[in-house]
Amino acid sequence: MANISEENVTKLLGDEKIDMIAATSVLQIRASEIRQSHINWQSYLQSQMITQRDHDFIVALDKGGQKNLPDKNPEQCAETFLNLLTHISKDQTIQYILVMIDDILSEDKSRVKVFRENPKYAGSAIWQPFLNLLNRQDEFVQHMTARIIAKLACWHHELMGKSDLQFYLSWLKEQLMMNAEKMTAELEHAEQIMIEHEKQHFSVHHEKNKHKEGEEHHERYSSLYSSFDELKSHETLLPGQKKNNDYIQSVARCLQMMLRVDDYRFAFLSVDGISTLLSILSSRVNFQVQYQLVFCLWVLTFNSLLAEKMNKFNAIPILADILSDSVKEKVTRIVLAVFRNLIEKPEDQQVAKEHCIAMVQCKVLKQLSILEQKRSDDEDIMNDVEFLNERLQASVQDLSSFDQYATEVKSGRLEWSPVHKSAKFWRENAARLNERGQELLRTLVHLLERSTDPVVLAVACYDIGEYVRHYPRGKHVIEQLGGKQRVMHLLSHEDPNVRYEALLAVQKLMVHNWEYLGKQLEKEQIDKQAGGTAVGAKA
Repeated sequence: MANISEENVTKLLGDEKIDMIAATSVLQIRASEIRQSHINWQSYLQSQMITQRDHDFIVALDKGGQKNLPDKNPEQCAETFLNLLTHISKDQTIQYILVMIDDILSEDKSRVKVFRENPKYAGSAIWQPFLNLLNRQDEFVQHMTARIIAKLACWHHELMGKSDLQFYLSWLKEQLMMNAEKMTAELEHAEQIMIEHEKQHFSVHHEKNKHKEGEEHHERYSSLYSSFDELKSHETLLPGQKKNNDYIQSVARCLQMMLRVDDYRFAFLSVDGISTLLSILSSRVNFQVQYQLVFCLWVLTFNSLLAEKMNKFNAIPILADILSDSVKEKVTRIVLAVFRNLIEKPEDQQVAKEHCIAMVQCKVLKQLSILEQKRSDDEDIMNDVEFLNERLQASVQDLSSFDQYATEVKSGRLEWSPVHKSAKFWRENAARLNERGQELLRTLVHLLERSTDPVVLAVACYDIGEYVRHYPRGKHVIEQLGGKQRVMHLLSHEDPNVRYEALLAVQKLMVHNWEYLGKQLEKEQIDKQAGGTAVGAKA
């Protein structure tokens, strides 16, 4: 299995301590407030909620200032904290206990063994008290617990058990989705406010000042966007941003830690984690979240098998869009690093070649050219630009017309490129659409069903028609795949070009005498051109 060196990760990540603070600012600020609070441990003893031993230990550690107690008496330390988490229900006290545990671990990574190597909590027993807290209503409790679990799981040689790991990763995935949806809604709402404000203040009487006003309005409302990216104090953030922005960063940070461990990567794949990351990245999130989630993809691609699978989730087109839109250097750097891994790490060189072609198809070469002209001071960026340029240019030289076509279909971004309209291409390659279990044909039918882009639908209809026209059993194959039904459904599409291509495809699916149909289509085309020439002559 692929291993990832801590040195390389830290180099690309930058200052890990700064990143940790930026990614968990709400937790950090709230934790500072919680540290100042006072817990009356005596009252818990008197109400018999905790034992005398647990009381004496926590008091000595808390207010007695004996910070080395976890090292002196590790068994009692683990038992006391886990007893407290199990028997106390008050949110404020649970928050305080979690902050203490996190501080103990942060002071010295090796202290994870205090909890992981306690005989009483061997195996899965250590995880249950923490996993139960993930179901609490209090968000600070949830996210501080998640942070502690990540440290316990990553900083110890013994791996987290399969069922506990699956539960934890599923929780992280659901939190990512939930907070990302809220963040996207918040950004869309901010944009709507800005648009409505512009409409209200635009009038004929203020035509002279519209440029100046536009700048003022933009400046005022751009803060709704920038505050998602800048690390501001807890008080200056809008209420929705406090949670949606910072908690999603906290969850992402946990994933960044977990996915450095190779054994945890396939577990993340099994809970549909990769498609979740890419789904969020294709929506509207801020630069920090973009960076963290692409970082997760980067560490995943150090595993050669996962690097080979990555573009099956449409990763390259999504990352290419991010690279094109990115104005933050750290986002650019991490996207380029993923692209490099997608070429270097797969053991199957055919997959690496397909990844190169996919990048060319998604116009990555153009972005590399722009980055080359900018000449960044970041050596990592320029090294990756040089590497990718060399590999992508080489792949362009070796590119057959069928390679181009296959990559375009797999990307789902069909356009009227020359290869579609080439009769020679279809004569020579129609049968090749049956390769790999009819993968390309299935993708075309899938696009007919799922795509909302009129160009994609029109081109897919045309391609299916040409396949049927040039492959003897094509009509039967397309019917088996459900393509005929999908094409006929598009006869009533709102876009006239889609209707036209669907009609031609249906004709090709119905007609048996291809030579006759071909002559008829050519005659119609000649008549149409002649008509245009006649009209031009009269004019």
